[in-house]
Formats: sequence, structure tokens, C-alpha cells
Amino acid sequence: MYGSLWSASIYGVEGRLIRVEIDISPGLPQVTIVGLPDAAVRESVERVRAAIRNCGWTFPLERITINLAPADLRKEGTSFDMAMAIGLLCTSGQIPSEPFQNMVFIGELALDGSTRAIPGVLSLVDEAKREHFKQVMVPADNAGEAKLVEGVDIFPMRHLQELREISTSADLPRLHMEEAAADDRYSSLDELPSFIEDYADVHGQLHVKRAITIAAAGMHNILLSGPPGTGKTMLIRRLPTILPPMNDEEALEVSKIYSISGKWTQASQGLLRHRPFRAPHHSISPAGLIGGGSVPKPGEISLAHRGVLFLDEFPEFPRTALEVLRQPLEERSVTIGRARAVFRFPAHVMLAASMNPCPCGFAGSITGTCRCSPRRLEQYRGKISGPLLDRIDLQVDVPRAPLAEWTGNSLSSADMHDHVMRAHEKQAERYAGLAIRFNSELSGSYLKRYCSITAEAASTLQQAYDKLGLSIRAHDRLLKLARTIADVENSGAIELAHIAEAIRYRTLDRRWDTEAL
Repeated sequence: MYGSLWSASIYGVEGRLIRVEIDISPGLPQVTIVGLPDAAVRESVERVRAAIRNCGWTFPLERITINLAPADLRKEGTSFDMAMAIGLLCTSGQIPSEPFQNMVFIGELALDGSTRAIPGVLSLVDEAKREHFKQVMVPADNAGEAKLVEGVDIFPMRHLQELREISTSADLPRLHMEEAAADDRYSSLDELPSFIEDYADVHGQLHVKRAITIAAAGMHNILLSGPPGTGKTMLIRRLPTILPPMNDEEALEVSKIYSISGKWTQASQGLLRHRPFRAPHHSISPAGLIGGGSVPKPGEISLAHRGVLFLDEFPEFPRTALEVLRQPLEERSVTIGRARAVFRFPAHVMLAASMNPCPCGFAGSITGTCRCSPRRLEQYRGKISGPLLDRIDLQVDVPRAPLAEWTGNSLSSADMHDHVMRAHEKQAERYAGLAIRFNSELSGSYLKRYCSITAEAASTLQQAYDKLGLSIRAHDRLLKLARTIADVENSGAIELAHIAEAIRYRTLDRRWDTEAL
């Protein structure tokens, strides 16, 4: 006897449909799973066996072969339990198979036949939709997440016993859909969160707030440098309050990553709408930062996709961890190769970092005396290589704020957000129909097409390129940054003032005499 059903598995951050083929033939009782299953998939036999028996059905005492196709892809996780159990029941003739032929089954089974939630359901259901499947059965605990994919009927299952109703009610799936639709937990929530933190809490530092506004408007990388206690961390941690909201495509991308990572705890409230903000500790490993493992999982840079990756105490991170950021920051993705597969994780982030000017923190400061030797200072600054520094568009000094600045009105998040959104709207209009959303994404012919520059500004940029010894990359990044400054100032062309301001933000290039390779 032969039967087959459809299931799905996670590869990277995307889903892949898997054909679960079942053959029951005469012979000694034995179950063999083929198709490169991992330990969790092989152990599913015992979960399925117990679930079928505890629900009152008979587990076939014959030779059973289960093939997971395509056979050359490694299968991982517990998402095949439901497909295997229902496939065995259909193939052995204990339940009708007709209702399940055009359906995808995703979910883990407990020994008593109840279903358990699995990570990555959003990606799996989205893949089923791309492959033109209209019906997907998932554990009831995953139904809220699965329903976020429009155009697919989601059938939530709480217990394997519910299959008994198939023989008496052909409308069972539809009944489940009505239950899910009536549950307000599955409603979509598009509102942005309200933030307690506000830039009005930071007194003074208007030039830093200006730089942060520009960085947020074009999603440019930014580094704040200054002595302890000047507000560097405080300033960067308020970045989420001024960032533009994500569109539907971005929200789906980010929600998939958090679903796969098991970090999405409020899927029933709709897609994630606020941009991620990740701040890993400086003891993190390279694999923790960009992803990895025997079964590669997204790292912090992917969890910050479409948002902010904040590296506080930048030079305290291991040099090896910082260097692995170079390629993802340029290509906006992480590629991890393994013997049997290559995994790609999205990593389109805005890098925000903060650092002290020296190990003790007081180099060039009036608040304390620097005790660092030249050798120690060189080692500290050497943690940040020229190529990595080259990828940071804004390098801003954060000095100690005069007490007089505390008495005046401070620039608030609402004020800064207005500037960001005006620039964002200009970019959205300019890049309509293109795979570009922010000025920081410009490259090649697009850079020439959309960065029109006056002759005077072009001459100043050329002088800066020659005098500072900038790389071609730094030259292009200056041009993109000036484009964002022009957008913030509501200017059509890049003028001398915009280029001059962009050049002023390369403070570490001027001060450290670092070669940008």
C-alpha cells in the first residue's frame, strides 16, 4: 500500500515543501525513514506510534518505509510528525485520504496525540502559498502565526482525535476556520508601540542628535566616540523612537526570522511592525554575531535585520567577531556553507556603535587624565580595522555637555521623527518600483543617477578624497550620506553644505590616519 502527503521544513530562513511518501508492505514489523533525516526526524517514529495507539487506532505491524523527498536535502526538526501520522492512517485505510490530498501538514505530536507548536511556521506557510497550496493544517498554538499569511486556509488541530470527525463531517476544516476567525487573539495589530524613552531626556548634544537623525533617515552606520558618561549609549538606545515603520514586506521578513529563532512570543498580535534593536554583549562569539552551528541558525546581525545592531564598547568586542561583520555589512546578507547545504540569512542592518577614545576613557577629555600608554592606545584602536571603519558613514564625537545646555528645551523624539519621515517619504517617491528603500542602499549606476551634485560640491568631495586618502568605498559612502542630508534639508541636488557636513562626520578617518583597504 502506498500513500503520500505534503509537509515542510526550514532551510535557513525560508521553508521547503517536503513530500512524505509512505509504503506499507508485508514483512517483519519495521519502520525505516529515508531521505537524510536527523535524529529528531528518526525519533518521530516513536512519537507517531504512541500517538496513533493512544488515540484508539492501530499502528500497522508490517514493513513501513517513509521517504522524505527530495531525498538529497537534509531533514531536521519535528515538523513532519503530523504528516507521518495522518499518512500512516490514510495509507492503512483507517481514515479516508481524499480530504488531505491538497493540504500541507506541519506540526509536532505528543505521545497522547495532542499537537505542539513548532518554530518557523510563518516561513513554512508562506512557502506553501508560493507553491500554490490553499490549505495548511498546523497545531492550534501556531494558528495565530499561520493566519498572518493571506490567501491560505489554516486548519488548526489540537488533537489527533479530531480526525475521527472527518468520516462524519466533511466540513470539519471549515468549522475550525470559523473558530479561529472568531478568536480575537488572531486579529492583526498594525499599530506601532509607544516608547517610554525619548530624546528629550538627553539634554544638549544637538550636533549628535542631528547626526543620529541623518543616520536614521538613510539607515547609515554610525559610531559615537567620547568619554564615559556623555550619553553615547543613552542616545543610541533611543534610535527605535525615530525610525520609520516597516512596510508589509519588511515586516514579513523580520517576523520569519524571529519565528524560526523561537523568539517570537506575540505572533497572535500580528506581524512585527517595529524595527528590531539588538544589543549583544561584547563577549559574543563570531558565530553568535553572524550565525552558525552544526545546523546554522540566525545570529544577532540577522535578528537585527531591517533594524539596528548596537555594539556598545565597540573595541571591547573580539577582533575576530568584528571582522566577520565586514562582508554582511556590504552585501546585507550572511552566507554559511555546510557539507550538504548552503544557508543564507538576511542581514540588512543599521550598525550603531559607541566607544571611548581610549581604554581608560579620558583621552582628550577635561574630566580626567588619560593614563594610557601609546602602545596600549594603539592596541585599543587597532581592534577596529580600516576596512571596518571604512563602512561606518558617521563617526561622531560626543563631548561632555556644558551644564548650561540642561536648562534649555531639548530636541525630542517627535521632532527628530518628523525630519526622518520627511526624508523617508522623499526616498520612497524617488525609488518607487526599485528594490531600494534607503539612500544607504545605492550603488553602481543608481548612485550616479540619483546623487546629482553641484560643481562646487563635486570639487570639495574630490579635494577631501585626495587630502584624506579615502578609499573609493568611503567616497561613495560620503556621496550617499550627502544625499540623505540633502533629503533632510528638502534639497533636490547635493550642494556644498551637504558635502561639507558629510565630510565632517569622518572624524576618525582624519584623526587616526587609518588606511582604509
